[in-house]
Amino acid sequence: MNYHYKFEKILTIKEKEKNDASSKYNESVKKFEEVAEKLYKLLKKKEDMQNFQQVKLKEGMAVQEIRHHQQFMDNIEKLLARIQQEVVEARYRMNAYQEKLIEKNIEVKKYEKIKEKDFDKFLDQIKEIENKNMDEISIRQFINKAIR
Repeated sequence: MNYHYKFEKILTIKEKEKNDASSKYNESVKKFEEVAEKLYKLLKKKEDMQNFQQVKLKEGMAVQEIRHHQQFMDNIEKLLARIQQEVVEARYRMNAYQEKLIEKNIEVKKYEKIKEKDFDKFLDQIKEIENKNMDEISIRQFINKAIR
């Protein structure tokens, strides 16, 4: 007697969905890390430029050079605002994929639990059949001994 799980196809589909959700989540984590790294580098660049500008102001700096640095800093600020928005969006996407992955994991675990219970039931049925067969064999042996 072979065991066959009645929801095997559904379980396979759910596992595939879980794997897809996992790969999308991993991609979103990677994208978030890339954008966050980009933000970190830009913030570091801004800090370095501010320090450089402070040193230059103490030494003395031409007005044109001050304007140039200020324009550069304004551009960095605009870029920072855009990248910060990208980080927020990437974090949101990552969290959404994480929730989807958790949901898919729960679904798969439900079907695995059902399969486990179904298999236990199957084993119980086999034991019951074996016990009936053993009882029948015992009765036959008893009858055969009684006849002799």
